[in-house]
Amino acid sequence: MKPRRSIEIFSLSFLDCICCGFGALILLLVLSKTAEPVIFKQYSEDLDRHTADLQVQLSELHGQNHALNRERIRQKHQVTREIEKIAQLQDELSIVQDRYSTAQGEAALQNTIEGQLARARQTLSEEMRRLQAREPLIPSSQDATIAGIPVDSEYIIFIIDTSGSMLTYGWELAEQKLAEVLDAYPTVKGLQVMNDMGEYMFRQYAGRWIPDTPARRKAVLERLRTWQPFSNSSPVEGITAAIGTFHAEDKKISLYVFGDEFTGPSIQSVLREVNAINRKDLHGARRVRIHAVGFPIQFAREEDEQVTGVRFATLMRALCEQNEGTFIGLSAFTP
Repeated sequence: MKPRRSIEIFSLSFLDCICCGFGALILLLVLSKTAEPVIFKQYSEDLDRHTADLQVQLSELHGQNHALNRERIRQKHQVTREIEKIAQLQDELSIVQDRYSTAQGEAALQNTIEGQLARARQTLSEEMRRLQAREPLIPSSQDATIAGIPVDSEYIIFIIDTSGSMLTYGWELAEQKLAEVLDAYPTVKGLQVMNDMGEYMFRQYAGRWIPDTPARRKAVLERLRTWQPFSNSSPVEGITAAIGTFHAEDKKISLYVFGDEFTGPSIQSVLREVNAINRKDLHGARRVRIHAVGFPIQFAREEDEQVTGVRFATLMRALCEQNEGTFIGLSAFTP
């Protein structure tokens, strides 16, 4: 049996391995130290660029903040001015309301005075009536007529067709005729203006009489120039609304219809409806007279377009005769 060879721990091969390991570590350290400045420089440049970008963004944010602060201050000043303006308008509104209340009181007083004057005229002696007949202030309350139309009513209502044909071709003539009718009644106790659909010219007086004053008459004529409510070219709605609202046993009322055509389905149905709401009193008289002025707009067109004009004339002639009024057809003209 061969004797075993003794093993040396620190042999040459072991030392070679140890030396190679240390050499590799030294080589790694050398290489890492050589690349470190390059990497650090790159990181430093990246950080500088990022810092510069952040500074730019910060400057932009500062600018936006200043702009927002200026806008906030401007809006605050604007709100303050609006509040001051609202307070001023409220003061002006209070003044206007006070003036309106005063005007209403004056109008009521004037109406009272006019009513007293009217009653005083009615109680004049026979001698005073004879003297008044020489230079009359108002038409006689019994049989006065102008152009064949009785003007003995104390209240007057105008029903005006505001359709396209009237507004386009007959409106100036309508303004003229309205002024003439008002002149025929120097003094009345109340008046009202509605369109053929029953819409009021002055909505603040809806359902009640407009006081008869020179200022109100002027306001009616001025408002008529620009008044253009919707119309269906039929006066029936306005007539029935006016009679149904203002009919009263103790009032003499005249209704004036201005129009040029009737587009409703039946003339007889209109006559029956008006007869039902405007009944005769115990003396056989109607409380509401119905007069009409026909504008010849449709008759200036082709024959097949004149049908609604003929129907209006037929309806109003029968309606006026039934309700103790007068129908006047104006002369033809070319629109």
